[in-house]
Amino acid sequence: MITSNDFKNGMTIELEGQLMTVVEFLHVKPGKGSAFVRTKLKNLRTGFCVEKTFKAGEKLTKAHIEKRSMQFLYANDDTYTFMDNESFDQIELQDDLVADPKKWLIDGMDVFIMFHDTTPLGVEVPNFVELTVTQTEPGFKGDTATGGSKPATLETGTVIQVPLFIEEGEKLQIDTRTGQYLKRV
Repeated sequence: MITSNDFKNGMTIELEGQLMTVVEFLHVKPGKGSAFVRTKLKNLRTGFCVEKTFKAGEKLTKAHIEKRSMQFLYANDDTYTFMDNESFDQIELQDDLVADPKKWLIDGMDVFIMFHDTTPLGVEVPNFVELTVTQTEPGFKGDTATGGSKPATLETGTVIQVPLFIEEGEKLQIDTRTGQYLKRV
């Protein structure tokens, strides 16, 4: 058990039978009346955000979320197969559970899968990945002075904006949180 005074960003709680992650919180102490905590919570199953106000010190149940290191093996239609790095057990996750991280997944990549009890909740990819450019327009001499950018297709099929001097076959470091090019590798 925790209280609403213990909230931190990223903390997961059980509320009305749902798993909620604290996105934002603010302790408010009005001049008149009792203190309260205003929060923005994200439902882990549906992805929807709700705003909720709790009395200061209100008791809540903290959800136990386990992150397991797993290796992405392959994708087949709308299912993604992962292997546990310790027990070598394989699990299949549906497309909607993998969600946004699927655009950075390559075969053999180590990822974290979040579990509540034995139920998988989602996939967490590393903050930085190295991917190869499979298709982009050629750059022309003198183009780098303008500081422009052009679209490039990566080996996962994701299209990002890269500087004009990037060519096909180059390996790039990408920030998965923002989807931006960082540097050549």
